[in-house]
Amino acid sequence: MPTPPDWTDGHVARWQPVLPDLDPDIEGAATRAMLLTDHLRKVKARSLVDHGLHKHEYDTLHTLAGRGGSAVPSELAADLKMAPASITGRLDALERRGFVRRTPSAADRRRVDVELTAAGREAWLGAMEVQGREEIRLLGVLTPRERRTLSDLLRKVMLVAEAGPEGPAKGDADG
Repeated sequence: MPTPPDWTDGHVARWQPVLPDLDPDIEGAATRAMLLTDHLRKVKARSLVDHGLHKHEYDTLHTLAGRGGSAVPSELAADLKMAPASITGRLDALERRGFVRRTPSAADRRRVDVELTAAGREAWLGAMEVQGREEIRLLGVLTPRERRTLSDLLRKVMLVAEAGPEGPAKGDADG
């Protein structure tokens, strides 16, 4: 059974007469990727509001959890692509909320270790689970093989994006 048309099919059909050189597959894929990203961003924003978190708080908790629940501020700053001095304010606010704890490092007296608390883990997981359920709901319409293929194709595209405008030549290569 063929897949029914979506909003993007109408969008592409409207633009093809205006832009005769428009590649409908490129326009369709790029538009769907943008719409999907926008949808997931909105789900995340609602989830953060529902869990009483600001995006920067969630991002910091997520980064800390991804390091096993413990890191030094400079590692968090590097992961979050921010200046090391900027992380202090975030950690102050998260510590006041009981989401992180800073303790002197046992390995180096000049260093502070940041630990994710049970409350911080609970807040982070609560927000993340909402997003995860939506990702599963959306991508669950695909078979496991289709999901792997989609992931592999997106990786191929992202490698070009990550390389920047001067990166690998764009072309019709089947690699």
